[in-house]
Amino acid sequence: MPDAFDDAPSRRLLSIVVPCYNEQEVIETTHARLLQLLASLDLDGEIIYVNDGSRDRTLEILRSLQKSDERVRVLSFSRNFGHQVAVSAGIDAAAGDAVVLIDSDLQDPPELVPEMIAKWREGYQVVYGVRTQRAGESAFKLLTAKAFYRLINVISDVAIPLDTGDFRLMDRRVVEVLQRMPERDRFVRGMVSWVGFKQFALAYSRAERAAGESKYPLRKMLLFALDGVISFSLMPLRIAMGFGLVAALMATIGTLYVICRWLLTDNWSPGFALLFVGVFFLGAVTLACLGIIGEYVGRIYREIKRRPLYVVDERLGFRDQ
Repeated sequence: MPDAFDDAPSRRLLSIVVPCYNEQEVIETTHARLLQLLASLDLDGEIIYVNDGSRDRTLEILRSLQKSDERVRVLSFSRNFGHQVAVSAGIDAAAGDAVVLIDSDLQDPPELVPEMIAKWREGYQVVYGVRTQRAGESAFKLLTAKAFYRLINVISDVAIPLDTGDFRLMDRRVVEVLQRMPERDRFVRGMVSWVGFKQFALAYSRAERAAGESKYPLRKMLLFALDGVISFSLMPLRIAMGFGLVAALMATIGTLYVICRWLLTDNWSPGFALLFVGVFFLGAVTLACLGIIGEYVGRIYREIKRRPLYVVDERLGFRDQ
């Protein structure tokens, strides 16, 4: 394979995007690990911290880090817009020839990045981490995560790698495509799969959080899963149509049954229990289908309003300032 970097300058720029939300306990430790990483590379580097409306001292610490190192950039949102939006803002701001996405909790090891860079230099445009082990997570979370990735691959129009997160390295070409994808309901790992290009899976063991608590409780995990399903599949709508067809078939069978009883016997009046169950079933199916359709329509409504994906309150350390 020809080396894609033969005609390039000897040192390229690596952007590391780190979304942060209430991470005052861990952010300085994370920064120290990232500085050790940059010191070990033969690349220039920048670290882009995206403060997603933190309510603790996260922004204050990030300001201090930026003052002490010109490679640090800080984007601070006007409020909390969500993890996937923070990741997207970092991608928009990144100037690197390659961009690494990594969370601030150190569950994904920065020390794995050199292996990602090695694969990038071999010609892979995306190198994503696959979690072989997930320390410190409950059996319920492990089970639901495995079930989600397998379910979404069954119903999705795009194959999304199993047991992955947002921890990955992306080539500039991939970043530029993502920057042209304006949807409001973000599922970044699915978007990267949709983009295509040459991708490589890098297995690793995920560590426990270095400090603090998870920013994805059950409710957020369910909403995130819903974003993934609806953003990359029309299957829920097809299921709703299937419910409608089944209900219509059952109604037709019931009608034929009543007509036959009327023609062949003297007892043609249907029983109350059967009527009650039938009405209840059809009402439930109708409401479920309306809910599924309403979810898609609501997302269309959000898209057509064309509001900004996020609002930046403060920018520090960027070269265009």
